[in-house]
Amino acid sequence: MIGHVATQGFDNATLSHRVREHLRDEILSNRLPPGTHLQEEVTAAQLGISRAPVREALRLLAAEDLVTIAPRRGVIVKALSAQEFLAAYQVREALEVLAIRLAIPRFSDADVKAFRDLHKEMALYAAGGEVDRFFETNARFHMLVVDRSGNERLHDIYRQLMNQMRRYRMRSMSLRGGLERSLAEHAAILEAVERRDVNEAMRLLSDHVQVPQRILQSSPEEELVQVAKSRRTVKRPFGRRASSGVKT
Repeated sequence: MIGHVATQGFDNATLSHRVREHLRDEILSNRLPPGTHLQEEVTAAQLGISRAPVREALRLLAAEDLVTIAPRRGVIVKALSAQEFLAAYQVREALEVLAIRLAIPRFSDADVKAFRDLHKEMALYAAGGEVDRFFETNARFHMLVVDRSGNERLHDIYRQLMNQMRRYRMRSMSLRGGLERSLAEHAAILEAVERRDVNEAMRLLSDHVQVPQRILQSSPEEELVQVAKSRRTVKRPFGRRASSGVKT
């Protein structure tokens, strides 16, 4: 949630991006779970703003593949089927293996230290059962590889893919066998990075991302998350409608 922000002085384009960021956060945190209907007029009223920036925000979210705009059904928060989740993992594997191949020759000693520090954080969170913090740090571990690849196109595609997959992180953990197994796999990847062993790092990272794929392939119809059965209320971060200063 963005917080209570006055909207005077913002034009439609600026406000639509703020609405997109807010709705994206609601979707990725599962406060707006898959299957939730987002009606333009209702959403605008709940946010206390006019319809035009909401309409544009929903269009932008559809371009990110986070919502579906369906004729006669409106806008619906997109759900990934098990098969789509498997496909996402397959793409993730290809992207991360390419990223680590490009990144290792570029790694500085400071980068390697950053990897070690992130792994230590993951170990602390795993030991304390702090699942959310473990996943946040895990995401930073993988994103560091992508960042250091030096390939901006790869970075953009990966970030969009992970936005789609982030809602299913608890399911990912159960598919890969828990935090301890994940931690051990990251330790092996870290050791290969420290040795600057590109081929071994690629192999280990590929194996790491393949673990949930194998389980999904054996249970292709397994439900990933509970789909919303009723409409949800969008939290209002923008203040009162009358103060928006934006016309439809």
